[in-house]
Amino acid sequence: ENRLKPDDVKSTNSMKLTNKKGRVKNLKLISKSKDDNKRQMIWFLSPADDKGMAFLKIEYPDKDNLMKMWLPGFKKFRRIASSKQSDSFMGSDLSFEDLTNRKIDDYSYKIINEEETCTYKEEDYKCYVLESIPNEINSEYTKHITWVIKIEDNVYLAIKEHSFDKNNNLLKIKNIEFDKIESFYIMNNLFVKNIRKTSSTLLTIDEILLNSGFTNEMFKETNLKRLP
Repeated sequence: ENRLKPDDVKSTNSMKLTNKKGRVKNLKLISKSKDDNKRQMIWFLSPADDKGMAFLKIEYPDKDNLMKMWLPGFKKFRRIASSKQSDSFMGSDLSFEDLTNRKIDDYSYKIINEEETCTYKEEDYKCYVLESIPNEINSEYTKHITWVIKIEDNVYLAIKEHSFDKNNNLLKIKNIEFDKIESFYIMNNLFVKNIRKTSSTLLTIDEILLNSGFTNEMFKETNLKRLP
């Protein structure tokens, strides 16, 4: 939570979806975000069937988050209700809930291991294994088990996570890598495997630009209609 973060991020990304039969779908997208991703817009550039689709998210501290999709084929916006945040985002193994930050006070925590060894980018680190259980919030998960390494003094990175469904069965495995850009550790690779569906999603950052001076006023639904 306290790790140094840029004011805003613009990135071009690739998303590779692999279904249980091994069929692959590749998507290209542009993301703009600020305030630690609490405000975000995403536009899809390819494939052709998805070009122009866009997503807006604004997270609020004291009320439900705003999420909207722009569907150019229907020329309309679709609001994502809080009851639908477990739905898949663009057919991927990421749900709308996975796209949001977790508010610290919404969870109860326990460190269940401080002595495990984790390999990250071919180096071994001592891992903290953290259990996070949702309190009185609407979540598709009963708990998360997260492997956290100390990469520098006072800098901790979550590099792996297991998320469990309502029946307390393992639902998703996530592996995360970061790049250090200037003074910031930025996620540049996210791999998600859905155990139930036996499908996977790989999200990779291809290009990135930090601290462009984005304003809050940029993050509104009318801007979803225009590809950047």
